[in-house]
Amino acid sequence: MAFVSWKEIVLLTGLVAGCYWNSLSCGFVFDDVSAILDNKDLRPATPLHNLFLNDFWGTPMTEERSHKSYRPLTVLTFRLNYLFSELSAASYHLLNIILHAAVCVLFLRVCRLFLDKTSGLVAALLFAVHPIHTEAVTGVVGRAELLSSIFLLAAFLSYTKSTGADHSIVWTPIALTVVLVAAATLCKEQGITVVGICCVYEVFIAQGFTLPMLMDTLRQILRGKDGFPYAVLQTLLKLIVLIISTLLLVIIRVQVIQSQLPVFTRFDNPAAVSSTPSRQLTFNYLLPVNAWLLLNPSELCCDWTMGTIPLVDSVLDLRNLATLAFYVLLGLLAHHGLRYRHNSAKAVVMALSFMVLPFIPASNLFFPVGFVVAERVLYVPSMGFCVLIAHGFKIVSNIGPMKKISWLMIGVLLTTHAVKTFNRNWDWESEYTLFTSALKVNKNNAKLWNNVGHALENQNSYERALRYFLQATRVQPDDIGAHMNVGRTYKNLNRSKEAEEAYLVAKSLMPQVIPGKKYATRVAPNHLNVYINLANLIRANDSRLEEADQLYRQAISMRPDFKQAYISRGELLLKMNKLTDARDAYLRALELDRNNADLWYNLAIVNIEMKDPAEALKNFNHALELSPRHKLALFNSALLMQESGEPKFWPEANRRFLMYVEEEPNDANGYFNLGMLAMDANENTAAERWMRKAIGLQAGFRSALFNLALLYSQTKRETDALPVLDELLQHHPEHIKGLILKGDILMNHKKDTRGAKTCFQRILSMDPTNVQGKHNLCVVYFEERDLPRAERCLEETLALAPNEEYVRRHLSIVRNKMAAMSAAGHALSSEKGAVGKAAKGEKNARKSSGGAADHSEPSDGSQSGERTTAKSTKDIKDIEEKRAAALKRLEEIERILSND
Repeated sequence: MAFVSWKEIVLLTGLVAGCYWNSLSCGFVFDDVSAILDNKDLRPATPLHNLFLNDFWGTPMTEERSHKSYRPLTVLTFRLNYLFSELSAASYHLLNIILHAAVCVLFLRVCRLFLDKTSGLVAALLFAVHPIHTEAVTGVVGRAELLSSIFLLAAFLSYTKSTGADHSIVWTPIALTVVLVAAATLCKEQGITVVGICCVYEVFIAQGFTLPMLMDTLRQILRGKDGFPYAVLQTLLKLIVLIISTLLLVIIRVQVIQSQLPVFTRFDNPAAVSSTPSRQLTFNYLLPVNAWLLLNPSELCCDWTMGTIPLVDSVLDLRNLATLAFYVLLGLLAHHGLRYRHNSAKAVVMALSFMVLPFIPASNLFFPVGFVVAERVLYVPSMGFCVLIAHGFKIVSNIGPMKKISWLMIGVLLTTHAVKTFNRNWDWESEYTLFTSALKVNKNNAKLWNNVGHALENQNSYERALRYFLQATRVQPDDIGAHMNVGRTYKNLNRSKEAEEAYLVAKSLMPQVIPGKKYATRVAPNHLNVYINLANLIRANDSRLEEADQLYRQAISMRPDFKQAYISRGELLLKMNKLTDARDAYLRALELDRNNADLWYNLAIVNIEMKDPAEALKNFNHALELSPRHKLALFNSALLMQESGEPKFWPEANRRFLMYVEEEPNDANGYFNLGMLAMDANENTAAERWMRKAIGLQAGFRSALFNLALLYSQTKRETDALPVLDELLQHHPEHIKGLILKGDILMNHKKDTRGAKTCFQRILSMDPTNVQGKHNLCVVYFEERDLPRAERCLEETLALAPNEEYVRRHLSIVRNKMAAMSAAGHALSSEKGAVGKAAKGEKNARKSSGGAADHSEPSDGSQSGERTTAKSTKDIKDIEEKRAAALKRLEEIERILSND
């Protein structure tokens, strides 16, 4: 194996960095969204072993909707990215660039096995800059190709060391090869094809056989002449080990996917569901299409599904000439590589093995795949293409007059490819730029129109999105997903009638149930969401709830394992107050997926409605075991603990609210509830801090403002409470409890009976039957010495609340006072000066709270000195006792008010 110098490593790495540095500014687009943003397997909270139970997209392999792409080692690298930088896209792109550079270096070492130094470097340079690789390098999910290629090349290089200097078998490299093949397969399925490449290398390179020699040897063996040559026996033994190892890997892989292929539709791969000969002609035509992309990568597209490449329906289709030309060229190259033993033949046969064998799993020739053409699957086949180009360059450059021209052509090729790659990276900057660039290449793919619509939808540009979705329905009128997108967008635009019509069109396009045939195998699982979306739309109308339930049940009948249908039906049944049925729906969904935190959360909500808080808390805890930072479960379980009134739950409730505000730092409700917990625990400083934080995030936060004012009142900071109450009443002038509290503070602490009267009168203007407001207004009249008016007021209050004993007692006090004053010859209605005197003589004798406090009879300074002296001691003692009772009752009332 020729040595790769550090200068060559620096050259390749620098070239890769120069071509791809702008990809660092790209975000997560297309398949990255499902594989990275929506994939819970990346999160540290997800158990590590889930990576080996789920597919590439985080869906359990056991589920029928799984894509069956089993790539746990690739997902593990995503998880490591998340561990260091969470969802910072730049770090994911950076690692892809590094991996591509590593592949280029390994590829150069492989090239040195059958190309000279210069040609090998040319092949590696061309591979480094080829534009077809932008999808594999700039698209984050392309990491599966990069990692698989690293292990594939490493396995091949290891195998080349399996023959000793004395032509004996060296088993250690073979064992290492098997391990590396397994690793390559765990990164992406096509990694297993390196076994075929190793077999080709062993037969045609290491042993030096040609096809005629093999045929001649086989004939001799069949005739029984000379037995097996020793070299042939060694070769067979090594190949048998490789093949058995490969079969074991295949068996394990089949077991992992539950012996099921993923469900694809005619929209993903139209030819896969076409009849003969259209199916065969189209699949064979795709081979020259892929070859053309390698040869002329001028028009690249991120999605080649649906109507991108029309079906080849007839043998008379002129495109069959391209298929024929491809097979003729491939045959000529194979003839050259397999018939001769010179170095040129060896280079060609290895180039063909790298180009053909890794492409077989994606070729559709043996089993259908979920795409028509995918540029990223050409990553490894392009190695063989680059070897062919480099070998051709070597042949041409050895022709005297052509040497300079060949170097010029290679220079131009590398430069144009590098520029194309650099510019192509910008297309991957966002989903909008990616899909609009794809539409420039192909306007017959409804999926591209849909995806541009999705990108605009994510920007809340619904009108523009609708135009693209409608165009998708025109390009592909039978595209169920396009009609669903139209319906959803109409719904977002509050055009319910048009939304329902669009959903009904999508529903009409669904395949009809065929007795005895499993429905789920004939339709994409996400298309069944048309029933869910339509039901979700019409259930907004309370008169159509039964109709919505029928749609959910129809979806379930079509697919009994349709988990989302059970979830949505559970929500509907909860709305219909069919709590037992709702619980049963969620329990059925949990039978399908016990590791779904959202399901446990929804079940807990049903338990709350069924007045079973203990079971609700248990299910909230299940949700948090599965997803420790499940925001809704954190908040509602903490709220449930807080409302239980049991102090033993408060520390855990506080911890969960703190975790919630870490996840949702801008949600004022989290801070408010932390404040309420602090108030319960008499941690007044913390309570004030949390309430202030909540108010800062949500101006006019009704409950936070009232409870902060209440906190100040309870801690004898009435002066601080007043501006808070003013702010509360500015935003919520109808807040009755706030008016009561403000009136109480004004009358008892500010001695502002006029302001207190205004507060209580405002209450009565909004609610004339409000007993608290009415009673406190009576107290104001009493403070103003307007006893007749106070008497009438208390009589009216007693009529509103005939069972309130304190009102009756206070009315009796006022009447006794009126009788005493009449007997003494005093006027019952005070003059202005008398009010001031009475206010001065009485210091906080009453609290105008909820009306439960006894109000002591005021002393009369106009009585004779002896009488005054005789009564003052008794009155003062009585006043103090009643003041204490009033304060105690006020504390109870304020505690009740704090439940606002």
